[in-house]
Amino acid sequence: MSASTVLARRLGLLESVGVGLAAMVGAGVFAAFPPAAAASGSLLWLALLLAALVAWCNAFSSARLAVHHPRSGGTYVYAGAQLGPLWGFLAGWGFVVGKTASCAAMAWTVGAYAWPEHQREVALLATVVVVALDVVGVQRSARVALAGVLVVLAVLVAVVLAAALTPLAAGGDPSAGDPADGPGPLGVLGGAGLLFFAFAGYARLATLGEEVRDPGRTIPRAVAIALLVTVAVYAALAWALVRTLGVDGLAGSTDAVADAVRALDLAAWVPVVRVVAVLAAAGALLTVVLGISRTTLAMARNGDLPRALARVEPRRQVPVRAQLAVGAVVVVLVLLVDLREAIGFSSFAILVYYLLANLSAWTLGPHPVTRVTAAVGAVGCVALAVSLPWTSVLAGLLVLGVGVGVHLVRRRVAP
Repeated sequence: MSASTVLARRLGLLESVGVGLAAMVGAGVFAAFPPAAAASGSLLWLALLLAALVAWCNAFSSARLAVHHPRSGGTYVYAGAQLGPLWGFLAGWGFVVGKTASCAAMAWTVGAYAWPEHQREVALLATVVVVALDVVGVQRSARVALAGVLVVLAVLVAVVLAAALTPLAAGGDPSAGDPADGPGPLGVLGGAGLLFFAFAGYARLATLGEEVRDPGRTIPRAVAIALLVTVAVYAALAWALVRTLGVDGLAGSTDAVADAVRALDLAAWVPVVRVVAVLAAAGALLTVVLGISRTTLAMARNGDLPRALARVEPRRQVPVRAQLAVGAVVVVLVLLVDLREAIGFSSFAILVYYLLANLSAWTLGPHPVTRVTAAVGAVGCVALAVSLPWTSVLAGLLVLGVGVGVHLVRRRVAP
């Protein structure tokens, strides 16, 4: 590996936890609970538990793989080494395409909460600012992400405490309006599939493995801490939302956290909630751009993307070309389309990505915990994938198939 493509190890445990938390506690926490409640009804808690279990298994497998392959690129590197180059390309392609679309959606979310009348302009500004921060350096980006997510967590905890300390109103009876026959297994699975993506980002550190100090110790610890904190916050918030709004009220909400604050007679908090939603979406955008650029760097090193993108800026030791390329694509997407309702294929592609992570972890050896975790994670990914709308599954298969087809043709005709 050329010195001009090597990244510096600058992330300690604190910065690593900050990246993980910012990647998970994003806009999803403000948007995922209503549709999940509509799907799973009074069994929302079970859907959350299933989503957390699959996320934990995927994160554990990714952390184990990162210890064995402490390089940038995440499952692109792991699957390529453990399963073969084609599977590595499939993982990398799915991640880059799926998450780039997600970045555009996150930028739109920032605009929707910050200035609804000028969503596109704010989305463009958010993208430019995030890419600029990432270009400055990974350590500074991680610290900005940590500062933002601490504010978000503080406000969410305050909402939970307010719900716990406020006497339950009649309209807030959590059992009010629940379907008598319950949602059924498919409803719970569908709710888990929706909530799973509120956890998306728990393995972001795997894509930054080359920039973490002492990755064998730091990555597993950081992933575990970030995921445990996130699960605890989500569980408490779900309880507070159901207690305040009821299951049906939550299912019908378009801005659940703000509606809960209003129901608690704390209308003055609504602007704070909106600011926090902006911080959450921007923090998630910041970390996703970091992750995509590192996977792009790894793919460029192997020639699966233009090799020019593998160049690392020597002074800051960050992949500036890859970051700028990702930012440019996101800007184009924001300018051309509103992807908030058109990224179902992204969800499918990311589940395939984590399926390959679990299959790769299975090959590490006969360690029983690793094998059991990988098996549960793989089955969970498949189950959640098939619970997605059929249009999302078909779109995901199409996008992945086109990428693999081009890759195979390119390899065949390459000298």
